[in-house]
Amino acid sequence: MSRNTKINLLLLVVVAALAVLPLALGLGDHKEQPFTGSDGEAETAITEIEPDYEPWFSPLYEPPSGEIESALFSLQAALGAGVLAYYFGLRRGRRQGEERALERLGGAKSAAGRVAEESPAERS
Repeated sequence: MSRNTKINLLLLVVVAALAVLPLALGLGDHKEQPFTGSDGEAETAITEIEPDYEPWFSPLYEPPSGEIESALFSLQAALGAGVLAYYFGLRRGRRQGEERALERLGGAKSAAGRVAEESPAERS
């Protein structure tokens, strides 16, 4: 097994552990909504410290339910991942194309050099 394969497998195990351990250990069982986002947690903490706090801004769009908010967040994450994947794929494709072009150019130069090195008697 190559070094890169071992690193990739280790990273996969770590990511899986990060996803499963909070659920398996019951880290959110004492809360009403165990896995809410950081915005909700911050709002709760601020309200506990300063009950009369009024936010400076209000959201432009307030989704009607948490499920729709979650779906919109997932859509946003998927679109961002798609843009990044396209960009990195395009960069890699261009680099590979340049390498192939240089290989062809190098092959053409060496073939031209061999023809130039041959004497006129050898060519006929």
